[in-house]
Amino acid sequence: MVDTLILDLLDPEKARPPPMAMKDYSDEFKADAVALYESTPGATYKSIAADLGINRATLREWVLRDRERRGVTATPTTAGEKPARVEAAVSSADPDERIRQLEARVAELEASERKLATERDILRKAAKYFAGETNW
Repeated sequence: MVDTLILDLLDPEKARPPPMAMKDYSDEFKADAVALYESTPGATYKSIAADLGINRATLREWVLRDRERRGVTATPTTAGEKPARVEAAVSSADPDERIRQLEARVAELEASERKLATERDILRKAAKYFAGETNW
């Protein structure tokens, strides 16, 4: 069998692009990606997918499957994305309103902390996985 690379070098016009490799993600990675998306306020499929290095449509499919499995219905938004977060200033004359704003900010920071912890765990698992693959 003749190596196709040699043929490609001899006749570049007949060169074929290499076939697209389908990536096989573990169920644990999929669950972590879905959890990251669900726990991130204001996140979009695009932003989370870019952070994880996966396709936006792939992440969307995983999220929809997980929601279907759990029997959760999603509220439709434009292009299937979560709405952008609106920042509220924490300056109000009413003390009760200020407390509500601060509690909302605490909840937002806790969600951010969960997101960072999830990302850290994903990176640790990926590091372990890739460290086990090396043949040095």
